This record gives sequence, structure tokens and C-alpha cells, in this order.
Amino acid sequence: MLSKMATSCISDLTFNFLYLITIYILHMSIAANNPTLTSWVNVPANSDFPIQNLPFGIFKTHQLTPRVGVRIGDHVLDLKTLYVLGYMENLSFELSDFDNEFLNPLMKKGKKATRELRNRISKLLRADQDDLQKNEHHVAQVLISADQIEMCMPVQIGDYTDFYSSKEHATNVGVMFRDPANALLPNWLWIPVGYHGRASSVILSGQSIYRPKGQIKPADDQDPIFSASRQLDFELEMAFITYDGKPLGDSISTGEAEDYIFGMCLFNDWSARDIQKWEYVPLGPFLAKNFASSISAWIVTLDALEPFKVETPSQNPEVLSYLKFEGLKSYDINLEVVIEPENSEETTISRSNFKYMYWNMAQQLAHHTVNGCNVRCGDLMGSGTISGPTEDSYGSMLELAWKGTKPLKMNDGSERKFILDNDTVIMRGYSSKDGVRVGFGEVAAKILPAK
Repeated sequence: MLSKMATSCISDLTFNFLYLITIYILHMSIAANNPTLTSWVNVPANSDFPIQNLPFGIFKTHQLTPRVGVRIGDHVLDLKTLYVLGYMENLSFELSDFDNEFLNPLMKKGKKATRELRNRISKLLRADQDDLQKNEHHVAQVLISADQIEMCMPVQIGDYTDFYSSKEHATNVGVMFRDPANALLPNWLWIPVGYHGRASSVILSGQSIYRPKGQIKPADDQDPIFSASRQLDFELEMAFITYDGKPLGDSISTGEAEDYIFGMCLFNDWSARDIQKWEYVPLGPFLAKNFASSISAWIVTLDALEPFKVETPSQNPEVLSYLKFEGLKSYDINLEVVIEPENSEETTISRSNFKYMYWNMAQQLAHHTVNGCNVRCGDLMGSGTISGPTEDSYGSMLELAWKGTKPLKMNDGSERKFILDNDTVIMRGYSSKDGVRVGFGEVAAKILPAK
């Protein structure tokens, strides 16, 4: 007879083997992720949008109404017309899912359906498949140059939650505004802290923003005044978009979380630091945040980011049971922020990475729903400011210029403590591995003077 130790070892080996097989099958089922794939559509070198990406968005032209598109290189694939021409047979989608001004109806079909859709699109665009490419008349109808289209808001956002999940960022803010020896609040290492933001003021990349106004307190010994913000800031973030969640009262576990996440985009959660400093006690941000948050136009599916998973940073103290997770739940996404003054060249002021986040998306969604909160299709979840371990990887002007004490030098010779009128802030992001680059494009917005 086998000893208990031997039986235990065999059991562990069996479990590990089955786990690896499960991961392998999952990876192989995402045929569109194959790093060896090439497309008959020309994709420029270092493009954010190779055939391994295929992000979803909403576009229109002078002739075409808003509809669902997929980005490939410098072109956009028109999924409405592709459906009409018969290339979407045996998929669980209808014409109205693509002939729509938002991605929500498409996302309503769930993870399995959108995975099959992306795999089908990948197959149609593969260099070794001629179902579509041999029909030049059809290609001319469905493939549109990106410089001829106008991007639209991709998702109808019902609710927006913003987290506060970068340990480096939370520590920096704590050092600046509280006790440096106890920079993190007592709850920070135990829960993914978050707050509910304003969905109506989430805007698309390219839309300008008026400098916000509100109450600010010039000095501790002075009364507050009403003024345009003097400390307008950006926050470098990523955001994820959800499928329909579970009914009210049910929870989503960390193991289930990725089945409820459609994809990700770049996210700039604008912040008026002087307004925020005066208003945030006791209920947190209000006017300092709700005037605008900018998102990028293309939603990169979580499936497309699967090859770029990495370990989550070590979490100490050990998290409570509902926040524990198995496997890789963080993502290696390179990020950069640039400031472009009016009529001047841009200056890169930060290079960071999404992998630095202390709390991962699975934990954020599990915490969000552990009390029975019902997440709905199209909900937006901001990561919180993404700051890395070095000064040039911080994710806000508050940190980069250290509350205005270390002004940043621009390439045109000017300096910045915070964002000035007519500055344009641009954020870019991409993942890269095994010769494949999967990117998000950019999120950009110009600051206009206060009305």
C-alpha cells in the first residue's frame, strides 16, 4: 500500500497536471492569440493593432452611421457590413449587435460569444485564409482606412467605480499630506479601496475639457474662496469594462472575475487637487473628480491580453479569504504620459507599468461584489493612479512635481507644477512579448480655460 505521504504527492501531482492542462486548453481556445499569425491586411511595424489584438470600438464616417468596428493596423473592419455579407454565420450575434452606437449589445452575449467572434475575425484576416481576402469587392466594403473614420464613445457606461490600488501612489500621497511614518491608512493593505464616480462625465479621447471651478482654501489660516482650479492634475490609470454580472445579492469570486471582464482601455481620471484637498473629508472626492474622466476609443479584450499576464506584487499581510486568488492575475502593460503645450513639441514626463498595481482586477471585482452589489454590462472600473517605484514612473503631477516643489522642465523650456491651460495630456500603453505588440492607442485631452 502507498503511504499517506506518497498518496498526497500523487494527488498534488495530479492536481498540478490537471491545472496545467486546463490553462493550456484555455490558451489554445483563444486561437486569435497565436503569436505566429500574420494578416493579409498590411500592419506597420510597431503598430498597436496587429492581428493578435483586434480591439473593438464604435466608429462612423460621413457616409456610415455609428457601428461596431475592429482595428487592424491602419484600418478598421466594419462588422455590420461583414455581417450583412454573410461572414458571421453560426455565431450568436444579430445585425443589431453590430449596427449599434455602443458595444453593450455585443457584450451582452457574454465571454464565450465574444471570444468566438474575435477568433472568427482573426481567421478572416489571416494571411493563409482567403475567404474574405479573395473577394476584392467585399474587402472594399468592409475595410476602411483609419484616417477616414471618426471614433465614438465605445460603451454606454451605467456605473463608474474608481479604485485606489497603487501602493506607491497611496504611499506618496500619505507622505505628502499625512504622517510620513504611517503613510498608508490602516485599511489600505486589507481592502481594495474605491469610490463611486460620475459616469455622465466620462468622455472620449480627443474631447477638450474646461478647467473646473470650485471652492479652494488658499491657506490653512484663510477662509475658502471660489476659483478656477489652480492645481489641475491628470491621473494615469487603466480601466476595465464588465459584462453582465450576477443578480443583486450574489458575489463574483476572484476565480470567476475574468469571465465578467470584457476588456480594458486607457483612462485619465482628471483631478483638481486644490478642490479635492478642501472637500474630501469626510466623504471623499466630489467636484474635484466629477468634471471629466477620459477614456481611449478602442477596448482591448482581456483575451488579447492573456499572453501578458504576470505575478501580482507580494501582498502582506495575507489577504482575507474572498480576496485570495490562484494563478497570474496582473498584466504587463507599458504606460507613458506626455504633455504637449500649445504650438510646441510634446515632453514625456512619466513611464510606468500596470504590473505595479498592488490590488489586481480580479480582487477589485471580487471586493466590489462581495456585499451582493450587482455589476451590469458596460460598467467602468478605474484602476486608480498607477505609480511605479521610481520618480519617473509616478502617475500624477502631484507626485512627479512633488506637490509643486520640483517643477518639471518641458522640451520648450517652460516648467510645469500642474497642468496649464491649452496643455494637451496624452497617455499611451502597450504590451510586448515574443515579437508581438498589443496596444491601446492613446487617450488625449486638451485643457481649455475655465468658462
